[in-house]
Amino acid sequence: FIWGEVTELNGQDRTATVKPMFAQEKEIIDFDFCVIAAGCNFGVFHKWGESLWFPTIHAVARPEGSWPHLDERFLEGRRRHILEEYASIQQLNEKSAQVLVVGAGFIGVEWITELQHFFPKLKLTIIDALPQCLGPLPAKAAAYCSKYMKKKGIKEFYSMKYNAKDPGFYSSLGIQGKPDKEYICIGVKASNYFMPPEVLSEKGPGGGGWILMDMTLAVKTREGKVWSADEQGYARIYAVGDCNYGCVEGPGKPDDWPIPPIPKISYPGEEEAIIAI
Repeated sequence: FIWGEVTELNGQDRTATVKPMFAQEKEIIDFDFCVIAAGCNFGVFHKWGESLWFPTIHAVARPEGSWPHLDERFLEGRRRHILEEYASIQQLNEKSAQVLVVGAGFIGVEWITELQHFFPKLKLTIIDALPQCLGPLPAKAAAYCSKYMKKKGIKEFYSMKYNAKDPGFYSSLGIQGKPDKEYICIGVKASNYFMPPEVLSEKGPGGGGWILMDMTLAVKTREGKVWSADEQGYARIYAVGDCNYGCVEGPGKPDDWPIPPIPKISYPGEEEAIIAI
């Protein structure tokens, strides 16, 4: 076990450049097989995918983040960030601030209902591009949560996309001026900074940057070739879960592809890992 961050993966040499947690210099280690299960980030509008729901841990992202004074690679850094956010919300609550939650999936709904429960003076609004909250879940679950939010005075707007650049956007939500705080709870963003561009998608959620894979989940190039093949042509590096492209493209519509687009949630990732192993 090595406690550190992989900053570069070399498929031809089958080596990984690692920055150990408590060392100044990087190290290069070799391997026979590699399974990449690096996940992704969630701040779709932020350069590095920064989000309150995932600690800022990557070396390239920490200096340019919104809380560079905190090192969230450690439990204490994460704890202090939570305390800072709590204090900030307390101040918003004291002045009955306007808060907008963008995205009514399970994270957005959970967050806005917790805000209402613990900070009841906040004026809360939630929006989503889908016609109801909790889009992928059963209709009864969505109706239950919508009924609860309405009862608690949370304003809901559906079939509406987030567009802060539109002068009339906030007024259409009944918000005067701009909200005092916005929480973005939509989308995903790739964080495969250690991989070369030749194996990363040029499109996809959050602008692309996802690891391309074949039907065996082996990493491939944009030309469709196995990226790290051995002397017999067998793959040595695989990408599973949210870090990969989530599909294998083919002719026709996405539903007709060899692997149609898979949602970037943990459950498909677990199944993919079993296949790769």
